[in-house]
Amino acid sequence: MAKKQSRSTGSVTGPRSAELLKISREYEAGCMSQQAAVVLDHGRGAKLWDVDGREFIDWTSGVLVTNVGHCHPKLVAAIQKQASLLLNVYDFPTPPRLEVARRLVGLMPKHLNRCFLLTTGSEATEAAMRLSKRYTGRNGIMSFWGGFHGRTMGATSMGGKASGKKGFGTMLPGVYFSPYAYCYRCPFGESYPKCKMHCLQWLDKVMATETAGDVGGLIVEPYQGASGFIFPPDGWLTGVQEWCRANDVLFILDEVQASFGRTGKMFALEHEKLKPNMLCLGKGIGSGVTTAALMSEERIFSCLSPGEMSSTHGGNPLCSAGTLAVLDIFEEEHLVANAVAIGRYMLGRFRKMQQTCRYLGDVRGKGLVMGLEFVKDKKTKEPGPGLTVEVINRAAAQGLLVGRVGYYGSVIRVAPPLVISRDEAERSCDIMEKVLKGL
Repeated sequence: MAKKQSRSTGSVTGPRSAELLKISREYEAGCMSQQAAVVLDHGRGAKLWDVDGREFIDWTSGVLVTNVGHCHPKLVAAIQKQASLLLNVYDFPTPPRLEVARRLVGLMPKHLNRCFLLTTGSEATEAAMRLSKRYTGRNGIMSFWGGFHGRTMGATSMGGKASGKKGFGTMLPGVYFSPYAYCYRCPFGESYPKCKMHCLQWLDKVMATETAGDVGGLIVEPYQGASGFIFPPDGWLTGVQEWCRANDVLFILDEVQASFGRTGKMFALEHEKLKPNMLCLGKGIGSGVTTAALMSEERIFSCLSPGEMSSTHGGNPLCSAGTLAVLDIFEEEHLVANAVAIGRYMLGRFRKMQQTCRYLGDVRGKGLVMGLEFVKDKKTKEPGPGLTVEVINRAAAQGLLVGRVGYYGSVIRVAPPLVISRDEAERSCDIMEKVLKGL
C-alpha cells in the first residue's frame, strides 16, 4: 500500500498517477468512463487513496457498488476463506449459493419467493426481459425515457438514452417508451402537483398508438441513476404498478442501483410498499463482489425448464460467500439507519448551498443517493456540463471524489458508502461548499 499523506489542495493528478494514465492511454481500449484523473491504490470504509498516497473521501461508491464500504474486514475475510475452498462450479449447487437464495427470499415481499443468482445488473434485467416474454407469450416491453438497465444489447435496447445506442445498429424490436417523471425538466412543460402526473397518463397513449397490444412487461427504476438521479414524486411508482395491473402487464422493478440501503430502505420498493412481479438486484448486493439476482414468483419461473436460463459465474461460491457477509454487515452495523441519518444531514447542507450558489439549480435525493443539477442560469435551466467538470476537478484536488451523470452531464452524483461517518460527511460537505463558492 502507498504511504498515507495529507490531502492535496493543488493538482488533481499526482506524478505516479500521471505515469500510469499514460499506460492506460497506450494499452486500454479507452471506452470506459473517467472522472477525476487519478489512479486509485486502496480503500477502507468511505475513503480511498491513490497511487501517490493522497487521501480522498469517496462520494461514488464505485458507481453505487460498495455500500458496506471499501474492503470491509468481514467481507474481505469471507472472500479469503472461500477462495481457499472452492471458486466456481456451474451445474452443482453449493451451500453458500443456497443460503444466499434463502436469505434473499426472506427479505422479500412474500410473493417474491424464488431467486435466480447472476453476476451483473445487465444480466438481471435481460433475464427479466426474457422471462417476461416467455411467461406472457408477448414480445413487447414498456420502458421509460432516460432509463438505464445495463450495457448489453438487450439491456441497452430497454434503455431510454440515445447516448448508449448511437452507432451500434438496430436495437431489439418491441420496446416502447414513455416519459419518466422528471419534474425539474418536465417534458410537457408542466409543474407538479398541478400536472396530475400527466406523464403517468401517457402510458395509455403509448399503449394505444405505438404497440400492437403485445406488451408483456414494464421495467422501471425507482429513481433514474444514469440520467441524473431523478426521483419521481411520491405515488408515481404506485401509479405505474396500478397501470400494469390494469393492463395485465408484468411489473418489473430495476433496483440494481437502488437496493441494499441506498435510498434509506433496504429495498426502494418499501417506500411505497410496491409488489413487483420481478425485482432486479445488483451492485450493492455484493458491495464489490460481482453478484446480481432476479427475484420473482414461483408461478412465473415455472415457465422455464432446467437449463433454459443460466449464468456461468452466477451464484458461484466465492460471490455467494461475499454476499452473505454483506447481509451480515447490514444487520450488525445498522447501515440503513445510518443512510437515513447521514443522508438527511447532507441533503440539508446541499439545500443551503443551493440558496447561495447561482449555478446549483436542483437538489434531490433519498437516503444516501442525491443529485446536484448544475445550470448556467436558474431561470432558463440551461444545462451546465462544463460546471460539473470543474466541480469534479476542484473537489478531487481538495480530497473529495465525485462523478457526474445526467442527460447533459450536468448532475453531480452524491452516493458515498453507507458506512460514512458524520465527521466524514461534514468534512466532505465543507469541501463541496468551498468548491461551489469558488465557481
